[in-house]
Order: sequence, then structure tokens, then C-alpha cells
Amino acid sequence: MSELIKTVLEQYKSDGVWHFTDRSNLELIKEHNGLLSLGELERRGIEIPRPGGNEWSHDADKLKGLHDYVHLAFLDDHPMLYSAKQDGRIAAPIWLKIQLSVLVAEGVRFCSEISNRSDAVIIGADEAKEQIDFEVLFTYMDWLDEEVQARRQAALKSEILVPDFVPIEWILGCKNG
Repeated sequence: MSELIKTVLEQYKSDGVWHFTDRSNLELIKEHNGLLSLGELERRGIEIPRPGGNEWSHDADKLKGLHDYVHLAFLDDHPMLYSAKQDGRIAAPIWLKIQLSVLVAEGVRFCSEISNRSDAVIIGADEAKEQIDFEVLFTYMDWLDEEVQARRQAALKSEILVPDFVPIEWILGCKNG
């Protein structure tokens, strides 16, 4: 159960998880009372003004069945945001802070890397506790150490996958990205 991951994050004094988007998407998020998965957006016929993913990533999500999940990050520092900014998909990046209770929602899954990679494995909370390097995400370490840098870069790619929808009441706030 995902309560396990919520407990792990609380031990590290984390008070939320994160989702990046473009500021121009905020009105749509408010209008639909939360974050919708790509699949849900398509079912409702909703066009995203500035999607974070490109066509390749959306196709990969569909191929792996991940288009029915909202993708979240453990920290407000995910490498996919860099790619989205570089490609011009996201012009005014923001991070939405999501309360930890999202982790105990029915059907939440995890991935220890970017989830739509062809070799990525979607896992449950027990496996996530073992496979995601929470220590390097939430503990100060010697950032000059190359091994620590490599561990952190790998851990930053981890994802939280929430089925269909993250209700607006679980969004705690936003900050520039």
C-alpha cells in the first residue's frame, strides 16, 4: 500500500510531492477541478494549451498504459522539465505542490526512473521503498562526490503515477519552475 511511501516521505520531513506544468495551464486545471491524466483529457476532448510532454512521450505513455496516470515527482526538480523548457513546450514553468495524501489514493504506482522508457518497470509501494533512493533525494550529502551526483540524478527521475485525476483540493500551492 502506498501508505508506506507516505510514511517514508514523512520520515524525511517531506510535506508534499510535485507536478510541473506551464502557468498558462492553470486556468484549465482550475476549470476542471484538478490535474487530469492525458487519457482523461483526451476522453473529455480537452486541449492542453502547453503540454509538458511531446508527441513521442505521449505515444510512449499510451503504449505502456501510462496515459491514464497523472505523473508526479518526489522533488521540484525533475529532468523532464528541463527537456520541456529546452523544446519550448513549457515557456512559463511552475511547480504545483501536492499533499502527501495523494500517495494513498487507490491505484497509485511508482517508477524508479522515467516511467515511459521502454525498459522502465512500474512498481508498487513495497518495491518503490527498496528501489527509489530516498536517502539521496531527501538527505544532505556531499554533492561534489561523483557517486552521490550519479545517485541523485538517477533518483530525480523517479515518478509517482496517480490514476486519472488529482483533485484541486490536494494542490497546496505553486511556485515558479
